[in-house]
Amino acid sequence: MPRIMRLLIRQTIIGFVLSALFIALLYAMNVANLWYLVTHSTYGVFATLILWVLNGIVFASVQFGIAVMRLGDDEDSRPGGGHAQPVPVPAEAAAPRTLRL
Repeated sequence: MPRIMRLLIRQTIIGFVLSALFIALLYAMNVANLWYLVTHSTYGVFATLILWVLNGIVFASVQFGIAVMRLGDDEDSRPGGGHAQPVPVPAEAAAPRTLRL
């Protein structure tokens, strides 16, 4: 399996675990009375599943983005790199013609 796929799968698993921890904290601290709503509703399990999946997608995406940005080579950390500064070039602009009535 390619290295990038292993990285994607690992970061996705981490993201969904973080999502589960986040939801557990939401329910434990009873934010916006979510614990009561989930336990006293017939759709509580379904709502928790949706909350977990959607937060898992967000957290996994952030995890993968951070991991990809950290994949830089050691050459990137050496001093003296960077882009050359752009040289300003003078440009002429004609004034627009005015309408006479």
